[in-house]
Amino acid sequence: MFILKNSNSISQIARLRSPKFRQTASNCTLSFWYYNYGQSVGAAELQLLVDGLKQPTVLWRTYYNEGNQWLKAVIQLGRLPHPFQFSLDKISLGFYEGVSAIDDIRFENCALPSPALSCEGPDRFWCRATKACIDSLLVCDLVDDCGDGSDEDSCDPDLQCNFENGLCNWEQDVQDDFDWIRIQGPTPTVNTGPLKDHTTGTARGHYLYLESSEPRQFRDKAVLLSPLFNPSGNGTCVFRFHYHMFGKEVYKLSVFQRTMSNTKGWLLWYKFGNQENRWIRQTLFISSSRPFQILVKGTVGDGFTGDIGLDDVSFLGCTLYNGKRNLPTLSTTTSGTSVPATLPMNNCTEKEFVCRASGHCIQMIQKCDFRPDCSDKSDESACVMEVCDFEDKDLCGWHQPALEQMIGNYSIFITKTFKWQLGRGANLYPEQEQHCPLTDHTTCTEEGWYLFADSSNGEFGHTADIATPVISLTGPRCKIIFWNHMNGSTIGSLEVLYKSSNKTSKLWSQSGSQGPQWNRAEVFLGIRSNFQVIFRAKRGVSYMGDVAVDDITFEDCSPLLISDKPCTSEEFMCANKYCIPKNNLCDFVNDCEDNSDESPSI
Repeated sequence: MFILKNSNSISQIARLRSPKFRQTASNCTLSFWYYNYGQSVGAAELQLLVDGLKQPTVLWRTYYNEGNQWLKAVIQLGRLPHPFQFSLDKISLGFYEGVSAIDDIRFENCALPSPALSCEGPDRFWCRATKACIDSLLVCDLVDDCGDGSDEDSCDPDLQCNFENGLCNWEQDVQDDFDWIRIQGPTPTVNTGPLKDHTTGTARGHYLYLESSEPRQFRDKAVLLSPLFNPSGNGTCVFRFHYHMFGKEVYKLSVFQRTMSNTKGWLLWYKFGNQENRWIRQTLFISSSRPFQILVKGTVGDGFTGDIGLDDVSFLGCTLYNGKRNLPTLSTTTSGTSVPATLPMNNCTEKEFVCRASGHCIQMIQKCDFRPDCSDKSDESACVMEVCDFEDKDLCGWHQPALEQMIGNYSIFITKTFKWQLGRGANLYPEQEQHCPLTDHTTCTEEGWYLFADSSNGEFGHTADIATPVISLTGPRCKIIFWNHMNGSTIGSLEVLYKSSNKTSKLWSQSGSQGPQWNRAEVFLGIRSNFQVIFRAKRGVSYMGDVAVDDITFEDCSPLLISDKPCTSEEFMCANKYCIPKNNLCDFVNDCEDNSDESPSI
C-alpha cells in the first residue's frame, strides 16, 4: 500500500484501518516493513484504538525522510483483553513530496495458549476455564497469561504493584539524587522511554519512569525501595518486574538486596544500554537468612534520550516482614564488622585493647596480628580475615577507602567511580562473558562469588583500591596467596601494595590479558608492623576487561610465639630467645624477627 497525492490542500489525512481483533496473548508482537522517502514526505503514525477507550494509543511513529529503503518496524502489543483495531495515519501539512508505503504485516505469538489434557508438575499451573498449562512463574505477575484471569486470581495485593493507583507499598529512597515519576502515555522526550504502560498496553495505563533531561546529570540515580520481607527460609522468593530501556543514551538499571537499612546492599542484577522500544520481563530468585529489602536503582546516561521505564513488579513465594518498615542499621568499623556499643568494666590504658567479653587488656600490637589473644577473639574481629572466598557476599574486612566517607556511624558509598565490587557469573549480561569470569575460583560455578573491578565504570587509567584494616604485626614466613582472573582485550593491571603510615610500595604487579582462567599468585610479606595490604586495579582503555580476584589467604602470618623451652641441638636460639631451625640461618630471611639469624657474626 502506498500514498499517491496530487492536490495541495492543507492538512489532508490518509488513513488505513485494520480489521477488528478480539484479543491478544501476552507475548504478541506486530511487525511490518515501511518506506518513507522524499524531500517533504512528512510523518506517519500507527495508532491502537481499543473499544471503550476514547483516547487512541500511539504505537509507532516515523517523523521524516528515512532514505530510499524498506525498513522494518517491530511493535510489542502484549496482552490486550478487549476488542481493538489499528489505524495507520499519514497527515499532510499542505505540501507533500515523496513516497510512503507499507508491506508485509505480520502478527506473531498472538494466540492464547491452547488447552491441555493434563498439567502435571510443581512448576506448572492449569488455567481454570481455558485449560491452558502455563509455567507457575507466570502466576500472580499482573499479566493474564491464561486468558481467563485464573492465574491472577486470589493473589496477595501486598506482593504486587502495577502503579495504576500510586506506588502501593514501595517507597522513594531519600538518599538518592532524584525520584522515579509516575506517568501515563509517552515520556516527554521523543525517541526515548515507553509510549505506553505494560499493564494495559495503552496510553491509559500508568508506569514509573526515570526522566533523563535537564537538570539531571550523568550518573544521577533514583532508587525505589520495596517493602520488607521475611527470611526466605527453605522456599525461594521470586521477584518479577518489567523494564523498558529505549534511547541512544540509556545507561543502567540495577537491582540490589539488603539486610541493613543504611547500606546499599549487594547487586542481584543489572542491565546497560539501549534495549529497543519494548517492555522486557525479568525474573530474579532471592534467598536470604535475614529480613531483607529490594532496591531498584536507575542511573541517568550522558544525554536526554535516556529515559527508563518500570512496571508490573511482583513477588512470588515471599512473605512480608511483620508489617514493620525498618531493617536494623549497620553499626560499623571501617571493615564493616558490627561491634557492641559499650565495653565491659576494665582497667586498660588508652594504649591497650579491651577484650569485649572479659574486659581483659592486651597490647595494641596484638590486635589484628592473625592470632586471637582474647578468649572471644574480639581482638581479631574488626580485622582482615585469614581466608576469604567472598561466598557469603562478605568482604572479610577488606574495604575501599576512596569510597567511604565516614559520617557518624554511616558509610556513604560514592558509586560513580571505577571500583571493586562482588560479582558472579550468573549476573553477567551477554557481552561480558568474554572478559569477566563466568565461574568463581572457590566453587567453580556460576553461583559462586568473586571480587572484581568493574571496568564499565570510570575512564582509562583510573585506579580502584581495596585495602585491609591496619595489620599490627606479622611473622617471618607471612605471605599472601590469591587467585586472579585477567582476561579481555583491554585489561589494565593488578598490583599488590604495602602501605605503612604515608609510605606505599609495590610488592607485586601484573598487566595485560592472562587468558580465560584463574591464575595463582603468591606474595611474600615477612615481618612487618602497622601496615595495610592494598589490591589496586588500573582500568584499561575500554570496558572489555575486568580484573577479578578470589580466595585470598594470609598464610603463616601470626607473629612468633616465644616459649620457655630450651632450643634443641638442630635449632638456633635467636637473641630474643626464639628457636628456629639451623637451616634458616643466613638465608636472607629475618626468621628471628630481630635479624639475629642473619647477623654477619655467624
